[in-house]
Amino acid sequence: QVQLVESGGGLVQAGGSLRLSCAASGRTFSPYRMGWFRQAPGKEREFVAAITWSGGSTTYLDSVKGRFTISRDNAKNTVYLQMNSLKPEDTADYYCAGQLSLSGRIEVANEYDYWGQGTQVTVSS
Repeated sequence: QVQLVESGGGLVQAGGSLRLSCAASGRTFSPYRMGWFRQAPGKEREFVAAITWSGGSTTYLDSVKGRFTISRDNAKNTVYLQMNSLKPEDTADYYCAGQLSLSGRIEVANEYDYWGQGTQVTVSS
């Protein structure tokens, strides 16, 4: 079994930064892609960023391009989301997810195979 554990969320003022981490454990951890999603109260879960585990190819939601950076440390089985210039509209619960299939759609949440429990990010204005 694979477990994903997020950390690094918190309360920050607009313009500030946070770094989220997602640590994976389990003998069979070998995703094709890792992603970050977010869900604000009353809204659907939204794709934020993704990275392929081997090649490091990245994809971002348009509204976070230039502000957020996804990266991974294969040796530590950890994926990161560096969030800079945070805005109140970035407030949400953030989830990391793993996708096993290379044919899975990057931005579609239900095509990811395993999920963390989430970490809350609150950006005050």
